[in-house]
Amino acid sequence: MREGGIVLKSVLFFVGVLIVIQFIPLKKTNPPVDASLALQTDEKVQKILKKSCYDCHSNETNWSLYANIAPFSFGVVSHVEDGRAAFNFSKYKNIDKETKIARLKRAIKTVKLGMMPLSSYLMFHKDAELTKEEKEILIDWFVKELKKLGVKRV
Repeated sequence: MREGGIVLKSVLFFVGVLIVIQFIPLKKTNPPVDASLALQTDEKVQKILKKSCYDCHSNETNWSLYANIAPFSFGVVSHVEDGRAAFNFSKYKNIDKETKIARLKRAIKTVKLGMMPLSSYLMFHKDAELTKEEKEILIDWFVKELKKLGVKRV
């Protein structure tokens, strides 16, 4: 009987914590997009990026329902903040040359290795998974961008 009471108290405590953490405020923002600074590229590349990358790597995040439910919301907000800090397509033209080169090279690796989009993101966004053809299109575009920036060997 005593074990049952401990289990019940533990469950009630856990449920209480889940309820309380719902009230922790998080900043789920979508700062304004200045079209003059945002990435502008051909429609095919833009469509792939919007489908698979923009939720974390732009100021055009589509905040899903689970982004409002703690503790999931903590991870979602953190991933978006990290993604925007790493490579924000909404500020593409503002990224300095050396940083842009580094980010484009990293994008090639992460797409080739299947590290992006994140598997945790793909669990809820199956349509964001990149096909082989989409990966090739993105990698070709990343390489072209690097060449525009003066990188001879990629």
